Amino acid sequence: MDVLNEYDIIVVGGGHAGCEAASSAAKLGSKVLLITMDLSRMAQMSCNPAVGGIAKGQIVREIDALGGMMGIVTDLSSIQFRMLNLSKGPAMWSPRAQCDKNKFSATWKYYLENTNNIDFWQGTVISLVFEENIVVGVNTDIGVGFRSKCVIITSGTFLNGLMHFGSSKISGGRISEPSSVGITEQLISCGFSAGRMKTGTPVRIDKRTIDFSKLIRQDGDSSESHFSFKPFLNNNLPDLPCYITYTNQQVHRIIESGFKESPLFDGTIQGLGPRYCPSIETKLITFADKDKHQLFLEPEGVDSLEYYLNGFSSSLSWRVQNDAMRCIPGLENAKILKPGYAIEYDYFLPTQLNHTLETKLVGNLFFAGQINGTTGYEEAGSQGLIAGINAHLKVVGADPFVLTRSDAYIGVLIDDLVTKGVDEPYRMFTSRAEYRLLLRQDNADERLTPLGFKLGLADQDRHDRLLDKIEYKYKVINFCKNFSVRPSDVDTLLISKGTTGLRQNIKLDALIRRPQLSIFDFVDLLPSLNKLFGEINISLRQEVFESAEILLKYAGYIDRESIVAEKLSRLENVLISDKFNYELIESLSTEARQKLDRVKPKTIGQAARIPGVSPSDINVLLVLLGR
Repeated sequence: MDVLNEYDIIVVGGGHAGCEAASSAAKLGSKVLLITMDLSRMAQMSCNPAVGGIAKGQIVREIDALGGMMGIVTDLSSIQFRMLNLSKGPAMWSPRAQCDKNKFSATWKYYLENTNNIDFWQGTVISLVFEENIVVGVNTDIGVGFRSKCVIITSGTFLNGLMHFGSSKISGGRISEPSSVGITEQLISCGFSAGRMKTGTPVRIDKRTIDFSKLIRQDGDSSESHFSFKPFLNNNLPDLPCYITYTNQQVHRIIESGFKESPLFDGTIQGLGPRYCPSIETKLITFADKDKHQLFLEPEGVDSLEYYLNGFSSSLSWRVQNDAMRCIPGLENAKILKPGYAIEYDYFLPTQLNHTLETKLVGNLFFAGQINGTTGYEEAGSQGLIAGINAHLKVVGADPFVLTRSDAYIGVLIDDLVTKGVDEPYRMFTSRAEYRLLLRQDNADERLTPLGFKLGLADQDRHDRLLDKIEYKYKVINFCKNFSVRPSDVDTLLISKGTTGLRQNIKLDALIRRPQLSIFDFVDLLPSLNKLFGEINISLRQEVFESAEILLKYAGYIDRESIVAEKLSRLENVLISDKFNYELIESLSTEARQKLDRVKPKTIGQAARIPGVSPSDINVLLVLLGR
């Protein structure tokens, strides 16, 4: 094919992973080409119009702290914000935002088009170009080729994508968009192992036909809440509520009547489906004892007629979906704008990747997003960010950038993929992180912004803002540890909060550690604390006081977790890469030899996390290393 231009990095795909990859690599100085099938659908919200959630919200704050764009774009397109799990400890607090999905995509497009070093091409990549096991470019469907030093594939659900609407099947990567053919077959011929995964999406409903009076209204938190650690920019969008309704036994009977033609149950769909976001038909099988399931109606935008019926993903025929939906309270007269469908697509086993997300088999080739067996905008965006950073570092000959499990949820995500692989679409949960009290959403900037600043991705203003936050946080902590509170100052508050009054003066930090009390209870009550509160930049006050309170309340737990993380991190410094032929070490178990040879771990720490590798196997390796 004829070569049109040469670049440092080519990004294939304009979804959430592709946008973060292109943005990060370009901002670091690489010359980037972003190739996507439709330039008007950057970071399209193919499924629900929301960002964040349990553990996912932590990932978005980490992307932002490093200098990525998802948090900023979310804030500029948010129509509702909620902090989930506030009734639990701070390790579980997770931000989530409903977005205007058209505004979200348009904002991403605006930022990319106004980022230096990015060119765009609308088209489909049909093959990669290799020279001596190194990728050097791509070929497109109309005969135009491009050369590059690195290629990042972020293909989403488009590789041999196949959509299922009951017994009807349509080739495509998303409704009304074609699938991508050729890349899977070429990579398999190079020795890569691939598989099929499945995901799904529910009906979109015309809001004019919904009876909201029968639904439970769910409003968001303060409109000033936000994802990005940068000063919040008012997006001038109204806050919109979501609504809750439920299925019932009549709905279930109609859905079950369609099982006979469901591609999920007749063997048509072979792909691995998500356990944690199942279709409504899977729910009825898995939870057969339940007579109802909760559903959420979510607006897709300020000027959109579309409402997303969260919890009602389905591969059933449009008629079964329509009949079942009309038996749901509030939806008796609802009209479908788009039916739900299941989609199968190709992915590549992520154990074929290094922690940089560069493939082991082909040099300078990176994978990010659903091609690695993950699901979710947030998981995809974080991989795109890391792939973009490392592709740039590869181009300039710098050391790779790798986050550990104690650094970030992003580190947990990538290590899980590379070390353990996947047997279903991977979704992040707080339970996957051993150090979740260290990896809170409120301290993502303290953990990662210094790293992003050192890379050149987080700017000076972001770094200076972090230094101000840290300085004032410790001012607040020191104040609380040294300020004595008199019973007469606080007894009325304490009694109203259901906690014991004071018999003598006590340091403020001791009161803040009581579970019934918050540091914010004392801001208006104690003039000295109120004065300190007023000294802080208004855009930082909430973050500073919240962060200080967490450290005061949970210092002992945080210190203990830090000690454990430090001990285990020593194993991450014991390098074993390419030192052993595992098949020749007879003192290892057979399973361990097979797993170690397949994954080829870089460190003892990574080896210890491989399923099937026992502590005794690790001891054998340590002995052989002279440790």
